Amino acid sequence: MISAIPSTAAFFVASLFVTSFLWTFPQVVLAATSNYEGVTRHYHFNIRLKNVTRLCHTKSMVTVNGKFPGPRVVAREGEKLVVKLVSPCMHIYDTKCMYRHGVRQLRSGWSDGASYITQCPIQSGESYVYKFSMVGQRGTLFWHAHISWLRATLYGPLIILPSRNQSYPFAKPYKEIPILFGEWWNVDPEAVIAQALHTGGGPNVSDAYTFNGLPGPLYNCSTNDTLRLKVKPGKRYLLRLINAAMNDELFFSIANHSMTIVEADATYVKPFNSDIIVIGPGQTTNVVLETKPEYINATFFMLARPYSNGRGTFDNSTLAGILEYDNDTPFSKSHLKNLPHLKPNLPAMNDASFVANFSGKLRSLNSEEYPANVPKSVDRSFFFTVGLGTMPCPRNQRCEGPYNRTKLSASVNNVSFVLPWVAILEQHFLGKGDNGVYSTDFPVVPPRAFNYTGKPPNNSMVRSGTKVVVIPYNTRVEVVLQDTSILGAESHPLHLHGFNMFVVGQGFGNFDPNADPHRFNLVDPVERNTVGVPSGGWVAIRFIADNPGVWLMHCHIDVHMSWGLRMAWIVNDGELSHQKLPPPPSDLPKC
Repeated sequence: MISAIPSTAAFFVASLFVTSFLWTFPQVVLAATSNYEGVTRHYHFNIRLKNVTRLCHTKSMVTVNGKFPGPRVVAREGEKLVVKLVSPCMHIYDTKCMYRHGVRQLRSGWSDGASYITQCPIQSGESYVYKFSMVGQRGTLFWHAHISWLRATLYGPLIILPSRNQSYPFAKPYKEIPILFGEWWNVDPEAVIAQALHTGGGPNVSDAYTFNGLPGPLYNCSTNDTLRLKVKPGKRYLLRLINAAMNDELFFSIANHSMTIVEADATYVKPFNSDIIVIGPGQTTNVVLETKPEYINATFFMLARPYSNGRGTFDNSTLAGILEYDNDTPFSKSHLKNLPHLKPNLPAMNDASFVANFSGKLRSLNSEEYPANVPKSVDRSFFFTVGLGTMPCPRNQRCEGPYNRTKLSASVNNVSFVLPWVAILEQHFLGKGDNGVYSTDFPVVPPRAFNYTGKPPNNSMVRSGTKVVVIPYNTRVEVVLQDTSILGAESHPLHLHGFNMFVVGQGFGNFDPNADPHRFNLVDPVERNTVGVPSGGWVAIRFIADNPGVWLMHCHIDVHMSWGLRMAWIVNDGELSHQKLPPPPSDLPKC
């Protein structure tokens, strides 16, 4: 049980990322002006507490505009978004900021919203206006809190529609429906992670998974809190899937229905069919669902449950929603209750082979209109190990780590990242990188080579620090991300701010620098902002550093990020004016 301890979020309400998503394309609350590519869309986000009841448990939670999940944000490719975040004076939560997950933020890093990386949190009683444009992106993204575990309740959808003179590269759907995977906690999730960080052990798990904030009929006291999708026969639906869950990759399936994957992380992919979708935290996937040609007198379960093969505890429950056919005839509740309920079959929770096969099918569309501009050669190559480890227990404190007097930790190349007390981007812009805020000596290879996926070494200790990698503008970068088995192999969905990554290769075991690069896909690799490092394996990514600023890369399993599995890139300005980072806005929050 979680004891009543103060929440770390008592002082931080979070970095929200305005990559929000459309629920069903209803009326959007915005104002449009014609000063950027035709349209600028304005949104107002007000942070406030709201009583919400799930699982017969009512609690006060932090919300945006009183909504859980939060409000949708909609724009077209080529448009500009202006989002004003207002942080009223609140007794519990004093500071906030917003993060737009997956938006490239080309030369607009001041609006990226990563706390202590690109900005300081917004102080209570103040506001900040995020301004950014949708350049070269279209599809599904989302926004969420980006400090501690506030994104458990602070998240919502962002949909980037094609520009008005473009259409989808697939048949137009009859309707578009966003589905956000999330979690419900009966207790304050900030208290959960605060206690875990204090004791050094693993955190308690959530009480339920949710579809659009609803736990569904397989959980106690949740029959009425169920996502029900009513569909018409013979129609085509675009489901915009967003995994906003804190700590779990998920399998998703709809009974007796197949789905066609058409987009991942706001980039089009070569369509392929699958009865089961795999989606990691921070990832989005658009699928086309074609309904049966005639009305069916049955209901179909939509199920989701976690994929996990690590040693830690996780919520192993199953989430359910219901898909039912609508023939425009009113039904009684008793009639609906008596309809047969068909369930899909999901893989075993530790089925790593299924996950690898699914991710291996994803390919960029690579058409004349949507080419895959993957770097064919590289200027800088990096080899990063990612995984769990330990740190010494503080003096005079009892810890619950895996070994005597240790705390659980996580690292990249054996460095557990420590957030600074001021924003790195502002220090970099002002030329104050040598004042002790951060250092530029992040190790580009592991400090010691070992059998990364074999028998773990005896020493599981990691170092801590605020270290970054500095690269010139337009550097062609290749990074091999290698999982380690130091405290047990686990998968890690790695998210990179400011860029999309081409996934050129992946495999199980240790990366072979002599053999594996010959098998890289440099023709049509999938382009993502969040890529899964396989459990007990590796993944190779490439990107072009064409976006000046400071950019965080981190595991999107929040407990791993809380333990330090993150690092930062600094991309210096280019030579031309349009390659330079503009100065900070006058209302940039101060620490």
